Amino acid sequence: MSDNASRDSFFALHHGLPRQGPGSDATTRRLLALCGPLPERPRVLDLGCGPGRSALLLAAEAGAEVTAVDLHEPFLDELRRSAADRGLDGSIHPLRADMGALPFPDGSFDLVWAESSAYAIGFDRALDEWRRLLAPGGTLVLTECVWTTGEPSPAARAFWERHYPLRTVTALSSAAVGAGYHVLGSLLQPEGDWAEYYGPLAAHADAADTAVPGMAEAVAGARAEIAMRREHGSDYGYAGFVLRPADPRWRTRPEAPGEAAAIRPLVAAAFGSEAEAELVDALRRDPDAWLPGLSYVAEAPDGSIAAHALLTRCRVDGAPAAALAPVAVAPAHQRTGAGQAVVRALLDAARLQGESLVLVLGHPEYYPKFGFERASAYGIRPGFDVPDEAMMALVLDEAAPVPRGTIAYPAAFGV
Repeated sequence: MSDNASRDSFFALHHGLPRQGPGSDATTRRLLALCGPLPERPRVLDLGCGPGRSALLLAAEAGAEVTAVDLHEPFLDELRRSAADRGLDGSIHPLRADMGALPFPDGSFDLVWAESSAYAIGFDRALDEWRRLLAPGGTLVLTECVWTTGEPSPAARAFWERHYPLRTVTALSSAAVGAGYHVLGSLLQPEGDWAEYYGPLAAHADAADTAVPGMAEAVAGARAEIAMRREHGSDYGYAGFVLRPADPRWRTRPEAPGEAAAIRPLVAAAFGSEAEAELVDALRRDPDAWLPGLSYVAEAPDGSIAAHALLTRCRVDGAPAAALAPVAVAPAHQRTGAGQAVVRALLDAARLQGESLVLVLGHPEYYPKFGFERASAYGIRPGFDVPDEAMMALVLDEAAPVPRGTIAYPAAFGV
């Protein structure tokens, strides 16, 4: 049997499916929300678009101008028809191209989107090669198959080693941070996303003519994949990642040994008093509060410390969480992006260290840019009176339960 017959049968089996991988409109919307504010008419590149379910939603609901790329022309024809039927043909521009050799100039897009497709070139290569396509402040969204347990079954491990080696959400987030991105958010896709893909695929497999050269093998492959999910689905899943390149102007890193003496005057100068500097000193002395590796600085171009941000242990109804405070920027570097850079780097570090919930009492027009929401929406409240919109929470691990109840801060906060 020729490679052409195998390829043709694979695409014939998949032709007419609403999706070419696990997903749903609800997941696309959740990923879009994690991107934060977009330009009024964002320029979107949808890679491996298939029949274009995501492209259609992004054009209709985000007002996007979407360039939709796939190598399989029949998928693009499906998208052209769907876009015309919805009156979106002026907003969606299908293009046959290879996602590993894209023809676009640097900085062409506000949003690069790849649901169930980055595997075609590999997650790490996608991070490396697609970054150049993003305009300043642009965002990369990918979904990827991941291990959801540290001990997958031998059958699941053997299956995926043959097809596409998997990593965990934490390992992929670490790869993204190492490649120079911030993780704006990640999510584990619900089981229904698999049903939206495998339900129609199973029906196609049942109706396929296995006498066609290559079709029996295509059907067997699809059924084996569906059976693996049915029998070992607790071992793996699909996850979405929303990433943004780090600001190259600021080098961020954990506080180094001996730097407390340099951080203290910066904190005092940032707030115009010694109170916050004394708070940091007290938190350093409290072994129940101090979280090693979660005191971060941003360096100015001359190597001096431009900003500092700190996470310490707090609790919500006894469950561990992390309190973001204080965030301090040297007066000479305020309103330059140094504070934002150090906060994003600190949140990345917290995510990679396994923290699942961060709380902040701060300006309600500033912290939502990092994904913070009203803590009260999760049933979380401080033990003292503050404006509801000022007490905010950020969930870093959607797989972990979010505790409800009253926040208990370290004693140094005096509340």
